[in-house]
Amino acid sequence: MSAHSLSLAEASRRIAAKTLSPSELLDDCLARIAEVEPRLNACIRLMEDDARAVARALDNEAPRGPLHGIPIGVKDIIDIAGLPSTCHSAQRLDHMATADAAVITRLRAAGAVFPAKLATHEFAIGGPAFDLPFPPARNPWNRDHHPGGSSSGSGAAVAARMLPGALGTDTGGSVRHPASHCGLVGLKPTYNLVPRDGVFPLAFSLDHVGPLTRTVEDCALMLGVMAGGDFAGGLTKGLKGLRIGYVRHFHEIDQPADPEMAAALDEAARVMVAEGAIITDISLPPLQQFAAVNRTILYGEAGAIHEHWLKNSPEKYAGVTRRRLLPSQFVSAADYVQAQRRRGEMVAAVQEAFTQVDLLLTASSMDPACRIDDTPTVERTYPRQARTPFNVTGHPAVTIMNGLHSTGLPLSLQLVAPAFEEALLLQAAAGYERAAPWKDLAPNP
Repeated sequence: MSAHSLSLAEASRRIAAKTLSPSELLDDCLARIAEVEPRLNACIRLMEDDARAVARALDNEAPRGPLHGIPIGVKDIIDIAGLPSTCHSAQRLDHMATADAAVITRLRAAGAVFPAKLATHEFAIGGPAFDLPFPPARNPWNRDHHPGGSSSGSGAAVAARMLPGALGTDTGGSVRHPASHCGLVGLKPTYNLVPRDGVFPLAFSLDHVGPLTRTVEDCALMLGVMAGGDFAGGLTKGLKGLRIGYVRHFHEIDQPADPEMAAALDEAARVMVAEGAIITDISLPPLQQFAAVNRTILYGEAGAIHEHWLKNSPEKYAGVTRRRLLPSQFVSAADYVQAQRRRGEMVAAVQEAFTQVDLLLTASSMDPACRIDDTPTVERTYPRQARTPFNVTGHPAVTIMNGLHSTGLPLSLQLVAPAFEEALLLQAAAGYERAAPWKDLAPNP
């Protein structure tokens, strides 16, 4: 097996055993990038020389931990000192980061290597756009299709086996959306568990930084460095005895899902029961209410960040970004305060649910990925998801593959845990991953 095809965890074990060096792994990943990147547009900037110098130094060190010598991609709204952080926008082409983001500092200290800055939807709010300085990333399962966003390059790069892991950000689902569309594991941690210093904000009180990986173990290892702590120790405990609340109304009533997506969710629930979980139906506020609160808060906070550019250089945004940001200039203080009040009620509703169950099972996306050039369908399907509620409430949520659509594109589910219960969340996800046949499937870009 080529080194670039190894999971992060397996590559880490081989590096620790001295059967694979950081330089060998990096060189194979760079060769894979050279092979498939021209078809996927996942990378905005390659840092080959710097990455090779770091890898060579790591070759001669005792392993610092599970990320020693592991190449990690970085969404281009996260600062790496001495490099541009463009946010995929003409507004920031000349912006040069003067310091590493806090999460980069932690990963660098653990021995991670950074070979590429990755594509994003502009400022993490636009959609796939063709009127920007960089082309949009494409889905490795079918290059004509959308990879999800806004962490689009992170999803494409990891799914295409260019890199074993990548950083994304998530304000309304932007780590979990690429995970859904690209057949990956994508985690939005508890709000503030992972520091956001040095990450260009979209909405201060909704933003999260999270990992995109191929397996749950890989995700746990990355989170352990990003947040500090052991999130991999309980991965073998499985699902037995866990009480899981199935939020069916999200995908059956609030936003009826593609029939194959709905069937895959029911099948995943059946698998979890077979593995010993106890699943009961549970209700939360309707998706439409969560979406309205998220949208109002996001617009209120993003409007403060983008006010200057919207007034002075609106032509530098992609058309889709400009359309999405302009409403931010019309959110009143009263609208914002009322949304925050309703947010408190929604947090309480989810907390109440967790007095009855250990975890929640929901849809992630309601549809498989659509064509990237079908703008009306992108606009229609983008908000058809159940990820936004947990940006509103701040609870940790993970998306994982649970099937293939008849089109050959990935399907997905979402698990949600109480605040700061990422270890339990990943334990359950790993239990499902072991029992299901999807982990080893890979696209052929």
